[in-house]
Amino acid sequence: VYMQRTCELEEELRRANAVRAQLEAHKRQVQELHSKHGEEALKAEKWQFEYKNLKEKFEALVKEKERLIEEREALREANEELRCAQVQQKFLNQADAILEDISSPMDNLAAEIMPAELKETIVRLQHENKMLCAQEVSYRQQQAELQGLLEESNRSKNQLEAQQRLSQQQISELKAQVDELQRTLQEQGSKAEDSSLLKKKLEEHLEKLHEAHAELQKKKECLDELEPKVDSNTARKIDELQQTLKKKDEDMRAMEERYKRYMDKACTVIKKLDPKQQPHVVPLEIQALKNQLQEKDKKISHLESDFEKTKSQQEQEEKLIITAWYNMGLTLHQRATEKRSSNPPTVQSFLAQQRLATNTRRGHLSRTQPLLL
Repeated sequence: VYMQRTCELEEELRRANAVRAQLEAHKRQVQELHSKHGEEALKAEKWQFEYKNLKEKFEALVKEKERLIEEREALREANEELRCAQVQQKFLNQADAILEDISSPMDNLAAEIMPAELKETIVRLQHENKMLCAQEVSYRQQQAELQGLLEESNRSKNQLEAQQRLSQQQISELKAQVDELQRTLQEQGSKAEDSSLLKKKLEEHLEKLHEAHAELQKKKECLDELEPKVDSNTARKIDELQQTLKKKDEDMRAMEERYKRYMDKACTVIKKLDPKQQPHVVPLEIQALKNQLQEKDKKISHLESDFEKTKSQQEQEEKLIITAWYNMGLTLHQRATEKRSSNPPTVQSFLAQQRLATNTRRGHLSRTQPLLL
């Protein structure tokens, strides 16, 4: 029975060692998979951020394309107006050539004055156009700088969110490891209780063996005391009994040696399974895990504070951008109103001046035709 019990215990130990090896291998695989999952999550976050940036750039390009199309249409209209003005100017030049011999000196003076005014207006408009182009370039540069700041803030925000997710995953993994360690401690406690029960049973069996040996010795002493009283016939029986007793003693010694061996094996098993023999391993692991949890909590709090700081910075940047755009619009509106107020009311547009010139020349033609007739 004891041999079977010890064999069963050895088999259970082998199975437990095999299961422990499998558990360690599975834990390593799980850790590798978690690390791979974290790397893939970071890659996915990076690709998503790049996709957002490309989408924003695409939308900006589409808006720029629409603006260029509108500018092209406006330039076409302006080109058509200029062509009409050139055709009109050609007809007027032809009419001026016809009327050179007939026109009065006052008409010649008006014809000389009009091109000078046109030149002044053209030069003034070109200067204003250059100033507006320079302002537009500066505003575009400011817009590009602000857009870069926004992209950097968004990038840092996404990185912080990814790090926060990974830290949360690591916290959950560490909690799972702590739970597993607690379970293993409970299992080891149950195994230690089983080993203590086996130890008690072995001690009881050894006590029984010692008691049986003591009883045999007492019987032997009784036989020795009875030896002078017996006859020669009984001497043989006594010798036979002594031989049987010797055999039994030898058997008992062999049994004691076997039990001692089994006891040594059981002690080794108990030392391996008893958590009191290794009190410094598990608490150190738990303390290390607790320290890791505290470090992770500190990192999470630090990341949350950084995230709040970046969020406040982003809000301030957005407010600054809005105020800059508002101030820019106000300055442009004020400049336009100042220019309008500074220009005299008698100054007319290019098309209005052309219309006045055509009307005056038509009046001159109507007055000169009856003279020719």
